[in-house]
Amino acid sequence: MSHPLLDLPAARQRGDHLGIASVCSAHPLVIEAALRLGRDGAGPVLIEATCNQVNQEGGYTGMKPADFRAFVEAIADRVGFDRSRLILGGDHLGPNPWTDLPADQAMDKAAAMIAAYAEAGFTKLHLDCSMGCAGEPVALDDAATATRAAHLAEVAEAHGRADTPPVYVIGTEVPVPGGAVEALDHLQITTPEAVRRTHAVHEDAFAERGLGPAFERVVALVVQPGVEFGHDDVVHFDPARAAALSAVLDDLPGLVFEAHSTDYQHPQNLRALVGGGFSILKVGPWLTFALREALYGLDAIADVLDGHPPRGGLMAAMEAEMQAAPGNWRKYYTGDATDLWLQRHFSYSDRIRYYWPAEGARGAVAALFARLGDKDIPDPLRRQFLPGLDGVTRAADMPVAAVQQVLRLYARAAAP
Repeated sequence: MSHPLLDLPAARQRGDHLGIASVCSAHPLVIEAALRLGRDGAGPVLIEATCNQVNQEGGYTGMKPADFRAFVEAIADRVGFDRSRLILGGDHLGPNPWTDLPADQAMDKAAAMIAAYAEAGFTKLHLDCSMGCAGEPVALDDAATATRAAHLAEVAEAHGRADTPPVYVIGTEVPVPGGAVEALDHLQITTPEAVRRTHAVHEDAFAERGLGPAFERVVALVVQPGVEFGHDDVVHFDPARAAALSAVLDDLPGLVFEAHSTDYQHPQNLRALVGGGFSILKVGPWLTFALREALYGLDAIADVLDGHPPRGGLMAAMEAEMQAAPGNWRKYYTGDATDLWLQRHFSYSDRIRYYWPAEGARGAVAALFARLGDKDIPDPLRRQFLPGLDGVTRAADMPVAAVQQVLRLYARAAAP
């Protein structure tokens, strides 16, 4: 059976506008939002997990690949989404979670991870072995990266499902999982020469292992088209600056580009990205940012309905969670106490997303919805704190609706 993502390069060669959003989140409400929106459409829904989030050791979510699949499918069944239209992907699959180990040990773990992803039926696999392990440079050269990626592809081919062989994504022109911390004023667009070199060295590395048919399923190459976001600023896409990069796809007919960090782009820029061949648009922090906005807004609404000004109880609960376990934000946020406070709660990088699964956070959210119950939210009050959710009247529906507002931008950008 042909993989639906193989339609993307074919569409570009025909001159058709076609893309897909890659939903990169493990939050159940984000996944529910994506599947509810996709339920009423015709195309597939692509949901991805990262190597740090989900792996054979559990990752920071505590889920192995088979667990994540079961988790997503349970949501799909609950909302009535057809499982056959679900594509599961693995992002940055390589040694990144274990770079403190010698390369041979880290790659053994990476091989076990990609085997688990393939066995669980993940059919979009991003091979990323660009990072150095213990005693190696921080970033490896193209040849070493490709050799290791081909080894992982060989493992995936051996463990994947025969009825739907995986498609692959190669290359890495983005920060490793965890987010960028450097300044955004030196953002470099990938050069056409770098694309050709990456493609060629991977093709050779695959051929050396007899993986020619697998290389024909390399559907995309990760590049930097000139998009990124920091704590409070966004680098917006400029099609003219990326024109030479887009043009190189004319020489690579089976390929499109995958763009990471497309969060917070203007709607017209998202559509221009797809039009320029950046057909796979990854989005993650923007979705949980919208979710956090909705939850904080509902917390303020609950206080007003109780007859007093907003007291920020949910924000205080999340602050306690982040202070109790600062590992997910401390090395990414900088500045004085006020700067750190603002970044913890409002940074575009949205590292607060790592804390919603914590017991205290889940309890605080549950208590919020218990307070709201089935109360009617007067429209003027809703407009004060959640002005974008016109037409949504039930508090329980508002977080999902807020996420869907973002996802609709991607759906419109990707549609023919």
